[in-house]
Amino acid sequence: MKVKALILGADRLGNIPNTLKEYGIKDYTHWTGRKKGMRNFQIPSETDMIIVFYDFIEHNISKIVKENAKQNNIPCVFSRRACSDLAKQLNNCRGCSVHKPQ
Repeated sequence: MKVKALILGADRLGNIPNTLKEYGIKDYTHWTGRKKGMRNFQIPSETDMIIVFYDFIEHNISKIVKENAKQNNIPCVFSRRACSDLAKQLNNCRGCSVHKPQ
């Protein structure tokens, strides 16, 4: 199953794409989420899940993202920008359609 994610937060992803691949997430859109103008964003169609790096995002955007995800019934994962924390959050995500590595 191909999972498409919207990633919000962090200027650079570093090794995050490697962790995403381990969970079957090969297709993603990345927005830094640092500018106030992003408060009016629209979730791209065909988005299966949203990942928010809360330590690298404008505060009000994270609240808006959470509300939009809930309205659109899209799983939303909040994580620090660290591979270990992202893996932990993906493992704990109910409703996420990701492949969980053994």
